[in-house]
Amino acid sequence: MWQTADRTTRARSLRQTMTLAETRFWEMTRGRGVDGLKFRRQAPVAGMVADFLCADLKLVVELDGGVHRLKEAQDSLRDQRLAEAGFTVLRSSNEAFLTNPNDLIGAIRDHAALVRPTPPSSDRLRRPPSPPRGEG
Repeated sequence: MWQTADRTTRARSLRQTMTLAETRFWEMTRGRGVDGLKFRRQAPVAGMVADFLCADLKLVVELDGGVHRLKEAQDSLRDQRLAEAGFTVLRSSNEAFLTNPNDLIGAIRDHAALVRPTPPSSDRLRRPPSPPRGEG
């Protein structure tokens, strides 16, 4: 959408310098660790770089350090742009996440339940049996 080569380069750089909270969140969610949801870290989206993105749910997770208290207006504009692009934003402070990660994980699960109310059943994932060979 609004992606440029320099934003991609910035996202790659941010992946190398994650905060402690971002590292812990990534450890919990990588490899579809939360309910099979795929998250990408420091992902370019809507012309910005989101801390974490679950494209299937159109969900952005932002873990904010203390500096974000000084940038609330800027964060609000980012959230608005993401909402206009169809994304939901969940924000948590680094401290709140490190103290109780289950609050954020619970909010992600609640959002997932709203977006996809029923998990795919294993019956729908199976293919129908093949017809017997050699008969007919």
